[in-house]
Amino acid sequence: MLLIRALIMGNLSTDQYNRRMNTFYKRLRFLTSAAKAAQFPESDTHEVAFAGRSNAGKSSAINTIADNKNIARTSKTPGRTQLINFFSLDEQRLLVDLPGYGFAKVPPRVKKQWLALMESYLADRPNIVGLVVIMDVRHPLSEFDWQMLEWCAHFNIPAHVLLTKADKLKKGPAKSSLLQVKKHLKEEGINASVQLFSALKKDGVSEMHQKLDQWLEVEAR
Repeated sequence: MLLIRALIMGNLSTDQYNRRMNTFYKRLRFLTSAAKAAQFPESDTHEVAFAGRSNAGKSSAINTIADNKNIARTSKTPGRTQLINFFSLDEQRLLVDLPGYGFAKVPPRVKKQWLALMESYLADRPNIVGLVVIMDVRHPLSEFDWQMLEWCAHFNIPAHVLLTKADKLKKGPAKSSLLQVKKHLKEEGINASVQLFSALKKDGVSEMHQKLDQWLEVEAR
């Protein structure tokens, strides 16, 4: 039985759910990096990828989800990481950190290579079960965000929008941004779930865990 099903049926309290999920995602460990498709690890696992603008808090979000501030490296110069980083939860499940986009002061040629690498990953990796598109709640739905969501639709990959840095706004404006993003996605025919998230306050972690649980088929233990 899936953890989320156990929670819904009342066989698992919210506190028990959170403790079990937190324990599971603490298992996250670095596996390997890839600069080109030929370097992707051979795997028949379930994979969830994370993508977002380089200054949207992607690394901080991954670290918070894993309850490990050092698992995904943060940088004082966002966007300089040009690799796809693979992290293992267990033998059947991976989390994948895609290169940040749309912010770093790098040559157009390099940005083109990044986008080509990400498109190759999304197009040719058959075991992707979901993509988390990370956006700053104050500046959502950039051109590159739309590109990622359109790729998800094209390659039939489920998408989940994580609106980070929610602590930077009061509850009213944050909620308004959430509703506006949902509205725009619906208008454009993009089928994606959306939530608020704060790495600083750890708000939204349980909701993100539940989405990962659903995609990765994490069973009650």
